[in-house]
Amino acid sequence: MDRKILTEFLKAKYKKGNSFFPTIAGVPEGGIISPILANLTLDCLEDHIQKRYWRSKTGAVSRQHNKHKVNLIRYADDLIITADTKETASDLRKLLSGFLKERGLELSEEKTKITHIDEGFDFLGWNFRKYNSRLKVHPSSESIQSVKAKIGSTIKEMTACSQESVIGALNPIIRGWGNYHDAVSSWRSFRNVDRFIFYSLWRWAKRRHPMKSTTWLKERYWFCKGNRDWIFGTDKYKLFNISGIRYKSHILIKVNKNCFLKEDMEYFKTRRLGY
Repeated sequence: MDRKILTEFLKAKYKKGNSFFPTIAGVPEGGIISPILANLTLDCLEDHIQKRYWRSKTGAVSRQHNKHKVNLIRYADDLIITADTKETASDLRKLLSGFLKERGLELSEEKTKITHIDEGFDFLGWNFRKYNSRLKVHPSSESIQSVKAKIGSTIKEMTACSQESVIGALNPIIRGWGNYHDAVSSWRSFRNVDRFIFYSLWRWAKRRHPMKSTTWLKERYWFCKGNRDWIFGTDKYKLFNISGIRYKSHILIKVNKNCFLKEDMEYFKTRRLGY
């Protein structure tokens, strides 16, 4: 998008009722328009990098001439740039800083680092790291601590609420986080979160009934079904079991498929059914 159009877009007034008001506070971090603006601003970054590192001796730009193994992976304003050496990575950092400076932006020194794949890095809530030349991807420590904090605060705030209300509040959090991570190696992380949920709910039950015994609390709030014991729930509601989520291998999206074409319907049907 042309810079002038983007500038006008940012300065556009907002409407409330029948009146227009100026936007003077800027775009809030985490706002719904923030990813759109990031994509518009960084849209040419990949071409900028390729023109520098994907050139042959004749000046042609193609993947076959990418001898420094430079590639860009970007999601809104979160990005990874691969390189073959630390020197190439340092040069790319300068290139990126210059690209952003032209657009009135700065590279976050706190969030930007140069690291080796054997040491690993976090991206979009996942940790990528090679162990003995084998790449492993699993939920990052920050993502695990974040969901624990959200679950813990939710339970703590609902001491006076019914068991059904607690389950209703927790299930979307647990299911959403679990489904996001089901395409990577997550079973250890799921068990970790599952233990945290159990002990948090046990403290919740103890706060509600400090004078009751362990047996009474278990019979009141947990039940057994089949091979599973300590299921938190009632006859109508039960807590979502994050440890029961199975690994689902990710299948790359085929960009040449069109959901409006009859010949591609089977492909989209297969994806909706869970690959």
